[in-house]
Amino acid sequence: MIEISVVIPVYNEEAGLQSLFDRLYPALDALDRSYEIVFINDGSKDRSAALLRAQFTARPDVTRVVLFNGNYGQHMAIMAGFEAARGQCIVTLDADLQNPPEEIGKLVAKMDTGFDYVGTYRGIRRDTWFRRFASRTMNKVRERITNIRMTDQGSMLRAYSRDIVDAVNSCREVNTFIPALAYTFAQKPTEIEVAHEERVAGETKYSLYKLIRLNFDLMTGFSVVPLELFSFVGIVVSVVSFFFFVLLAVRRLVIGPEAEGLFTLFSIAFLLIGVCLFGIGLLGEYIGRIYQQVRLRPRYVVQAILERIPVSLDAPPGERMIADGRTTRDRMHADQARQAREA
Repeated sequence: MIEISVVIPVYNEEAGLQSLFDRLYPALDALDRSYEIVFINDGSKDRSAALLRAQFTARPDVTRVVLFNGNYGQHMAIMAGFEAARGQCIVTLDADLQNPPEEIGKLVAKMDTGFDYVGTYRGIRRDTWFRRFASRTMNKVRERITNIRMTDQGSMLRAYSRDIVDAVNSCREVNTFIPALAYTFAQKPTEIEVAHEERVAGETKYSLYKLIRLNFDLMTGFSVVPLELFSFVGIVVSVVSFFFFVLLAVRRLVIGPEAEGLFTLFSIAFLLIGVCLFGIGLLGEYIGRIYQQVRLRPRYVVQAILERIPVSLDAPPGERMIADGRTTRDRMHADQARQAREA
C-alpha cells in the first residue's frame, strides 16, 4: 500500500526541474514511508516532458508521469493527478520550489495526528508587494462571501486524506478551485506555517488576468452572495431613484422647467447604467459557468501515462517491457474509460 502520493503539475519548468528532482526525492526518502510522485505535464512547450520522461526512467519505482495533449490549467492538472494517485495521503506541490519539498514531512506528521485536510500559509513570503497585498485582499473578501477559511489561498502545498480526494474526484465541475472544494468535504481541517523561497528559475505562470479568473471561479463556484449583493444594490438604487423622481416632479410643478440640473441627471443616468452593466457581467459569469458545465466536454485529455505496472514473472515479454518502464500505455480520459467499463 502506498502511504504518500505527491502530485506536481508542471508547465514550462525546464529550467528548475532538475533542482526539484535533486531535493524532492531525498526529502521523501528521508520520511521512510512508501510513496509515489505523480507529475502532470500540462502541455509544456519546452523540454519539461523530456526531463520528466528521463526522471521516470531513472526512478520508475516511485515516479509516474501524466502527459496532457494540451494546456488545461493548474487545477485541471491537479485533478488528473488526484485521479491517478494511489496513496492514502495526497500532497500537492508546485514545481517552482517556492514551497520547499522538505516541508512535506510537516504536513504528513500533521495528518498522522488525525486531521483529514492540512492547509498551509507562507511564513515569510518572497513575492512582490503587489502580490502580497492582492492575496491578503482576496482572502478577506473570500472569507466574507463564503464559509471557507484559508489563511493563504495562494499556497498550493497542501495535504488531503484519501476520502477527501475520492470526494473531489466524484465532482464533475469544469471550473473549480481545488483547495476550497476539498475544504468543503473536510471534517477536521487545520493549517500550519511553512517556509517560502524565491522561485529557482523561470517566471510565474499566473498573470493578473489569470489571478482575476481564479478568484472569479472561487467566488462564483462556492457562493451566490455576489448575486444577492447585487440584488440588494438594485433594490436600494430603485428606491433612491423613485424618491429622486418624486423630488424632481414636485420641483417641476412648483418651480417650473429647469435646465441647470441637466448634467446632474446625466451623472445619475450614467451611474445607473454602470450598475446595470456590472449586474449583467455578474449574471454572465454565472451563466457562463452553466454553459461550460452542460456541454459535458472532457475537462482534459490524457495523451499518455508513464508508469511501472506490477505484473507476474510469468507474464508475456510485452507486458514485462511495460512493467520495466521501457514503454508507455496510452489511456483516454478517466471518465471515458469508466463509462466504457460500465457499458
